[in-house]
Amino acid sequence: MSDIIHLLPDSIANQIAAGEVIQRPASVVKELVENAVDAGSGHIQVNIKDAGRTLIQVVDDGKGMSETDARMAFERHATSKISTADDLFSLHTMGFRGEALASIVAVAQVELKTRLKGTELGTLLSFSGSVLERIEPDACNEGSVFSVKNLFFNVPARRKFLKSNETEFRNIINEFERIALVNPQVAMSLYHNDTEIFNLPESGLRQRIINVYGKTLNQKLLSVDAQSSLVTISGFVGRPDSAKKRGALQYFFVNGRFMKHPYFHKAVMQAYEQLIPQGEQPNYFIYFTLDPATIDVNIHPTKTEIKFENEQPIWQILMAATREALAKSSAIPSIDFDVEDSIDIPVYNPVKETGNYKAPRVQVDSGYNPFDTSSYKKPEFDWSKLYQDFEEDRSAIQSEPDISELPSGGDSISVGLDEIVEPGTPAPLFNNVSNPCYQYKGRYIITSLKSGLALIDQYRAHVRILFDQYLMNIRQQKGASQQLLFPEIAEFTAAEAAVLPSLLEDMRFIGFDLTHLGNNSYAINGLPAGIENLDTVALVRDMVDRTIETGCEVHEEICEALALSLAKAAAIRPGKILSAEEMDNLLASLFSCQDSNLTPDGKTIISMLTDEELEKRFK
Repeated sequence: MSDIIHLLPDSIANQIAAGEVIQRPASVVKELVENAVDAGSGHIQVNIKDAGRTLIQVVDDGKGMSETDARMAFERHATSKISTADDLFSLHTMGFRGEALASIVAVAQVELKTRLKGTELGTLLSFSGSVLERIEPDACNEGSVFSVKNLFFNVPARRKFLKSNETEFRNIINEFERIALVNPQVAMSLYHNDTEIFNLPESGLRQRIINVYGKTLNQKLLSVDAQSSLVTISGFVGRPDSAKKRGALQYFFVNGRFMKHPYFHKAVMQAYEQLIPQGEQPNYFIYFTLDPATIDVNIHPTKTEIKFENEQPIWQILMAATREALAKSSAIPSIDFDVEDSIDIPVYNPVKETGNYKAPRVQVDSGYNPFDTSSYKKPEFDWSKLYQDFEEDRSAIQSEPDISELPSGGDSISVGLDEIVEPGTPAPLFNNVSNPCYQYKGRYIITSLKSGLALIDQYRAHVRILFDQYLMNIRQQKGASQQLLFPEIAEFTAAEAAVLPSLLEDMRFIGFDLTHLGNNSYAINGLPAGIENLDTVALVRDMVDRTIETGCEVHEEICEALALSLAKAAAIRPGKILSAEEMDNLLASLFSCQDSNLTPDGKTIISMLTDEELEKRFK
């Protein structure tokens, strides 16, 4: 029997490795920009075409490579960063495995122009799917220019399942921002389809954060600084009033490398305990500096998962440093009884002012007896008549519909509480004559059905009604907009602005009217009717953040995310007192929905208490 085990060709092995290292265009940007940082570049420019599908080009002014080094750089496990196993415990560079370039060249067409500093002539190399097609001298600038074209051209399945251009470009921006935030000493720029997205000059750390995320963040950052024998922690945390439910800017960096660490995230959240509402997240940019021998970055190909030798002590230091930053900035409210420098407010003293002040005489009726009722005079108006109807019982229930027999849908759903389902749909099933409705603590509506007693969450019920209405408006493209007298300006981060163009049309069908002003800013000119009292800018940002957070790609999913975000913002809040008519209209609209039992995100709207359960409670 012949032998069947053999070594794979390098081209196939590199394609297999590329599946772990190069997952999408953003992975190429990350690897190439990190290599440019390791090369000592003072300026790095990234050019993107079609969200990385057509071109990813990284231009740097680093030390460059010789012809031999340039050729060896594309071999698997070829690196200049380490030479022995001990070097893994003293890493000071972003890359070290020597797999990135070999993985990139295995799934793309790559061209490299590089010239070593101090030399007169550079080198040009051209690859196509791991095959070297050309190598020749080239009169290029000092540094390196990597051009990656037609990514995944030889892996059609991978290329086919790339996300939309907006999503892929947003991931590129995220990778670019992570590297920019930890290397403020390097000037960096990013262009997409010849449009400038970032132009970040060399600056300090705080200024780099402001340049990336906007000037409005400057007043919301608090400095963090803690030094110990184990670790040095620096950076910034956000003020408690800048926390938000989604889209918070949260970054951990260790020795100049971005990382994800849920355990350290809990330390920061515990420092904010009782300072921010439940469910909200603070911003933070926290940088750890410690001995490389006490961490292990060789866990995952993306190098974002890092193990710490002294994880628990660092957790305590991080929480204490965050609390100290909040306390120093007076973010934690305190009571100050120091009156040393208080203003002396003069008090009127009649004796001092006039000199002849006399206390007024008090007239006392010595014959008054509060217990003598013989002289009590009955008031002319009997106030009890105002309440004579208050305790009267409502008319007997004539019919009690079963929730299972209620209509399953309708042509149009009522949005407001003072509107009934449009003509042509069944009449309201709940009114103050046939089915009495009662409100409990301004949050729940109680009514009776054939199957028992129904407890309905009024906020969730209204969310379901509004969601169906907004979703129908998008599908039918008939949303009405109410123009604002004074448009409001909303500023977004680059990642958020990359998503907005794909949402504008659907938002217009809901009723929003947005105009692009450039520089990641939009003017809000119109709103859907009925939400004029809401914070318009916060609402639009929440809709964008929800779409990003849920990772919606399919058009229907995007529409549902937008409708749900707007419905939650516009629905009646818990605690609002409703009239009997408003409760009737709310329930009539609810039971005209296709699914009246659950909210769009799966939360219970109606809880039934059956007759059997009631009987058991009185046994």
